[in-house]
Amino acid sequence: MQKIKRILVPMDGSKYSFKALDMAITLAKQFGASIVGLCAIPLEPPMFIPGMTSHFKGKITDGAKKFLEEAKKISEQNQVEFKYYIAYESPTGYVAEFANNREFDLIVVGSHGHGTVRELLLGSVAHSTIHRANIPVLVVK
Repeated sequence: MQKIKRILVPMDGSKYSFKALDMAITLAKQFGASIVGLCAIPLEPPMFIPGMTSHFKGKITDGAKKFLEEAKKISEQNQVEFKYYIAYESPTGYVAEFANNREFDLIVVGSHGHGTVRELLLGSVAHSTIHRANIPVLVVK
């Protein structure tokens, strides 16, 4: 049986990403594992306005820090170590890349999240992660 030591949870603040966190906490408690939350933020404002990109980045980053701190609080209340990272990348490709280049044993991802383009049955980040990751991926509905 494979030992799970580090779990990656991609998070966007949606209820689905918090459901994935809940599942990751359950697994982490059973295996004595730690969790890493990852928020990948694409820096593409709806339209280009000079000076808007930095304003957009600041607002989105503040929001990400807020829900990631909440995820950390929930994890710590369950006696699970939680660290987080914020990256300015497209989440559809970056989640698997992040996991593949670090020592994770499992990715737990929500089935849907915040996305401008939604796939029919599975969110685009979950779909991309399943196909690109070199480690097991658990999708939570």
